[in-house]
Amino acid sequence: MHTKTQIPTFAALFSKHTLMAIVDIVMPKMGESIMEATVLKWHKQLGDVVKMDETLLEIATDKVDSEVPSTAAGTLTEILFKENDVVPVGTVIARIDAAGTASGAVEKPVTETQNQPQPQPEVSSIPTPEATGSVPSGNRFYSPLVLNIAAKEGISMSELEKIPGTGNEGRVTKKDMLQYVSNRGSQPVADAAPVSKPVSTIQAVTTTSTSYGDNVEIIEMDRMRKLIADHMVRSKATSPHVTSFTEADVTNLVKWREKNKKAFESKYGEKITFTPIFIEAVVNSIKKFPMINASVDGDRIIVKKNINIGMATALPSGNLIVPVIKNAEIKNLLGLTKDVNALANAARTSKLKADDTQGGTFTLTNVGTFGSLMGTPIINQPQVAILAVGSIKKRPMVLETAEGDVIAIRHMMYLSLSYDHRIVDGSLGASFLTAVANELEAFDPNREI
Repeated sequence: MHTKTQIPTFAALFSKHTLMAIVDIVMPKMGESIMEATVLKWHKQLGDVVKMDETLLEIATDKVDSEVPSTAAGTLTEILFKENDVVPVGTVIARIDAAGTASGAVEKPVTETQNQPQPQPEVSSIPTPEATGSVPSGNRFYSPLVLNIAAKEGISMSELEKIPGTGNEGRVTKKDMLQYVSNRGSQPVADAAPVSKPVSTIQAVTTTSTSYGDNVEIIEMDRMRKLIADHMVRSKATSPHVTSFTEADVTNLVKWREKNKKAFESKYGEKITFTPIFIEAVVNSIKKFPMINASVDGDRIIVKKNINIGMATALPSGNLIVPVIKNAEIKNLLGLTKDVNALANAARTSKLKADDTQGGTFTLTNVGTFGSLMGTPIINQPQVAILAVGSIKKRPMVLETAEGDVIAIRHMMYLSLSYDHRIVDGSLGASFLTAVANELEAFDPNREI
């Protein structure tokens, strides 16, 4: 899930060399799990005069596209990375002469040597699994890029797990993969699984199969669609998915919103949608079933005390992104409404910050927005559950009254919960889902705004 953002200016993003009046522009940190970013486009060139907070370049991670602003005013004297280069977080990517001198001694455009902040090791320096005798854990995380390389090279998961990683916490990096592939022919991996067992369920399309018939249109996936595809495949490969369904009579909350939406907006300056009401019900239910608000780390279950609700939001491009409402457990309906509206507006106008999509512990997706009655959503890793709410429809329902059963027209909605069956069994999943439905059905039609 992925969109374009404006990164705020922080003094921590640069360091100054006061004697030379040179400011280092570094690759900003985009979140706890993001270790690198790709340079998409330079908005300024060597010798250009740059204003404070003016956009220098665009970068991309697997979460968001971001504009990096200048942290100083002056002249751009060095560009250390080209477009499409992958740069580690914290690396100097450009330098600005804050004195703004126009001496004309501007650095030459990026060359091959400039774009090598770290020398590449020789192939022989990357040991094979036979040499190290080390077999990493099967729970090791692999980035979408690493999985793509493995799939294209026909490297099975068992073979991938034998590749030593030089990244953070032993992660396999792109460099490790390329070195391993180049060395693979001369030193085969012992006990490697046959190539017929791929890393992911999506097979790399071979270039030999190019006949699709006459009446077709071939569309190349853009970068964002490729990332989404990788995330979906990885989620299915990581978590055994189970989906439970229920329905809720939401007549009371529909009538309450219809009656109070104008007064609510007049009083608070915010439009109230169904989303904050759904989130309130989810939060109350998580408090009753905290194991839903968790993640898995190997053989350990990490139960999160803070409830950070991700809400799947449609972008103008048709893709989805999941901004996160932090600490939803301490917010009332007005607070949730303000957060929902602010994040949804930021997503639509491409103004989400990188932090806005980080730290989610549970996700809500409203498939009813697109007219669907229900869905079977895919878990947003590393969370263990995701709730889908369908469209609200009027249907004849049997109601029990003191005078007997009657048929009445009610506003009904289906809910579906997909959960990670490694730690959430059917009893817990169904109980949580029922609790959400009960919260919605018990909504007070006389609630004060």
